[in-house]
Amino acid sequence: MKLNINMFYSPAVRWLERALALAMLVGVMIAAVNGGITMSQMDWTSKETFYELIYRVLLLVIGLELVRMLVTHSLAAVLELLAFVIARKMLKPDLTALDIILSVIAFVVLLGGRRYLISRTCYLSGELEDGRACNGENDQP
Repeated sequence: MKLNINMFYSPAVRWLERALALAMLVGVMIAAVNGGITMSQMDWTSKETFYELIYRVLLLVIGLELVRMLVTHSLAAVLELLAFVIARKMLKPDLTALDIILSVIAFVVLLGGRRYLISRTCYLSGELEDGRACNGENDQP
């Protein structure tokens, strides 16, 4: 009798992904608590503190989107993760004009890909609040 390795491999990989997602979620929660403590000790009259807050929040959102991507295997989750990564990159104060242009182009490509290249069947149920936003139909009845 021949053993089918795929019968064991696929579920093992899925459970390993879930374990990694759980570890990532724990890491995000720890980072949120530590970040909150650090942010509470910063000088809130400085605009750099506000930039630091935005930077940290986007990092936490990226971590949560990574967890979602590992659990759901949704193409929409991948696109949203990339969008948050680009948004976080654009908030760095030391960006060059080329960085800004490339980031905007990358973001437009992501939006275009989501709008024109991805079918509604790529999304999990409940991921799209209103299906009309994806398939190009008008919002009017």
